[in-house]
Amino acid sequence: MESKNTVSSSAFILVAAAGCLLLGFTLGRNTGEITPLSIEGASELFGLSFTQAEKDSMLGSLENQRNRYETLREVKLDNSVAPALVFNPLPSGFQPDQIQKQLDWGLAAEISLPAKESDIAYMPVHELAVLIKSKKISSERLTKIYLDRIKTYSDTLQCLITLMETSALEKAKEMDAELATGKYRGPLHGIPYGIKDLLAVKGTKTTWGAMPYKDQEIDMTATVVNMLNDAGGVLVGKFTLGALAMGDVWYGGVTKNPWNLEQGASGSSAGSASAVSAGLVPFAIGTETLGSIVSPSTRNGVTGLRPTYGRVSKNGAMALSWSMDKIGPISRSALDDGIVLSIINGEDAMDASTIKSAFNFSSKTDVKKLKVGYFKAYFEGNGSGSQNNQDVLDLLRNQGFELHPVELKTSVNPRAIQIMLSVEAAAAFDELTRNGWDDQLVAQHKNAWPNSFRSARFIPAVEYVQAARQRTILIQEMHEIMKDYDVIVTPSFGGAQLQITNLTGHPALCLPNGFSESGSPTSITLLANLFEEEKLVMLGDLIQKNSDWQAKRPPMFDK
Repeated sequence: MESKNTVSSSAFILVAAAGCLLLGFTLGRNTGEITPLSIEGASELFGLSFTQAEKDSMLGSLENQRNRYETLREVKLDNSVAPALVFNPLPSGFQPDQIQKQLDWGLAAEISLPAKESDIAYMPVHELAVLIKSKKISSERLTKIYLDRIKTYSDTLQCLITLMETSALEKAKEMDAELATGKYRGPLHGIPYGIKDLLAVKGTKTTWGAMPYKDQEIDMTATVVNMLNDAGGVLVGKFTLGALAMGDVWYGGVTKNPWNLEQGASGSSAGSASAVSAGLVPFAIGTETLGSIVSPSTRNGVTGLRPTYGRVSKNGAMALSWSMDKIGPISRSALDDGIVLSIINGEDAMDASTIKSAFNFSSKTDVKKLKVGYFKAYFEGNGSGSQNNQDVLDLLRNQGFELHPVELKTSVNPRAIQIMLSVEAAAAFDELTRNGWDDQLVAQHKNAWPNSFRSARFIPAVEYVQAARQRTILIQEMHEIMKDYDVIVTPSFGGAQLQITNLTGHPALCLPNGFSESGSPTSITLLANLFEEEKLVMLGDLIQKNSDWQAKRPPMFDK
């Protein structure tokens, strides 16, 4: 791609450490000269003032710094190169359990095979696994059912980037052959699945949903994909995402919500959630930085699990924010999400941010012993979905839980700390901004990535570090709030909890809890302490076994 901007161009904004700190505009717009007046203009942007003598004293240092930026820019950095400073979400004195025990999913001894293929397509993983193991259905037949549905509906939903029919059928036949010899890899043996197209798969395009990368091939396969494949999963397709992991607008269109084709699927894990909702796959992998599993899971009426930061390797995934990106499953049930998480969980030498931790789920554990809180203030009022949220609390009380009111109050402002995401995203796609390739992205409104990337270059490096320090305080305060409870129930978009928990790295399970007056799915979210996702799965499973919200199907695709 030809650059429309050059580093030596006139009228320039000077950028400091890691390309984030604006130093100033100059009167000598044609020369790039740094003057006291340009320093004054820059300092006004970030709320500081300096005396004339102080500005004069800075001139030499600022010239030296700008020369260093030019030196840094001579090195081409691949998106996969992470910063040397690695984010760790663990509060002081906290260590996750590292002793892995035998998993017990409590799967049924026998499941009947439905006569209609649409009913098979909408079965959860924990039932399909029983059918595969008992040989009531072959992986090959199951894979063909999903491939046919993808070919029938994916254009309508604008949810597919790459169909992997040939390799999927080969893998399905391999899984059937293994089962015939008595080899069974576990509950994902022969189960088809899809992934968000920001995960690399060798030999396929990995487009990141964005026009500048629509023909990109990455010569590796992401760790999570390798783990799922080793567990017997059958990868059938790579699904859409909002360009560079924002929203549902990608270079080929807008991914649709199966419940309402006039509405986008939300994002950025738009294709993954839309495909699961429409019965194109039983589960798919999504990612979340600031709501990209929770939001599309809500919009499409499916169950999404955002794991603890550091539980799942990001190796082979597009980086948006190295300190906030998380990879997790989207499926039809909490139990399915747990099964998938048990496979993709684990420390990875290729991702320095991963943290060794156990994931110990047992169907024999008494869920009624969980101590459950709820963010009381967020359940008050009569807003959209409020009755559905109350219905969840009522369900839990009827099951014998004492619900403890909790206040989510912090001494620092999460919105201010969120500048870390803006800076990291601008650094991850620095090349787009400097070379002018950002105008190839479809979304160009003021809140879209191109403008966000440009604006982030005006965030001082010092403020980024200060935000990181305040994030340490936020982590500790959130730990103090959470530590006395096993699970906290909250409206999915209540208050600042979504921002806070993404910044602190806490896990969340988002599950359907009914429909709005307009017929759109709504959701509730369960939060747990770091690396205690099994408690989310336990309580989510209880809710879903005592309700039918997750069993609803979008009528247009229930055929």
